Amino acid sequence: MKLKVCGISKSTELEVSINNKVDYCGFILNYPKSHRFISIEQAKDLVSIAKKDCEFVGVLVDPSKKELEIFSKLNLDYFQLYGNYTNQDLINVRKDFGKKIISSIQVKNERDVEKYKNIEEGSDIILWDSSGYEQSKSWDFKWMKSVTTPVEKMIAGNISVKKLKDLVNLADIVDVSGALETNKVKDINKIIEFITEIKKINNAN
Repeated sequence: MKLKVCGISKSTELEVSINNKVDYCGFILNYPKSHRFISIEQAKDLVSIAKKDCEFVGVLVDPSKKELEIFSKLNLDYFQLYGNYTNQDLINVRKDFGKKIISSIQVKNERDVEKYKNIEEGSDIILWDSSGYEQSKSWDFKWMKSVTTPVEKMIAGNISVKKLKDLVNLADIVDVSGALETNKVKDINKIIEFITEIKKINNAN
């Protein structure tokens, strides 16, 4: 099981994540409603930090072509896209802007899980997320049992340390943000606790 720490806004949070071998680090680039949103200047500073084996993800909600052009110049490996996209749309974004694609599905009910069939060809990773955007809402992760795709599966939505053991066979990657915060600020101790628990689970499986 891999880990993505999302909503990073400070260099200390990023450096702790990188040095503890987090697989993906995410930055909220165009959604000011989120308390995790960062400016383009902050993003430039953060992605200039040596990422070692970590991969950097730019999280974008319904981005315009101009925004995609601006953010494509950042040292990012992935665009994580929220919005209504076809396979061809995703393929075009990947080709035009040189980034791998994490396609996001917002899950409100069990039927929503099946939407991956419409985007798997254009996706490098598919993320099943809650419908809350900046809020960490829960949904029933057991719905993922019906998913059969060769594309890597990522899940998000109010994932706590206690829930991790139940997710081992449901997803390749867990995407965590709110559970790593205290008073809406990333908590270094919580990040390390999460990383430690994932390592334990991986060593046991």
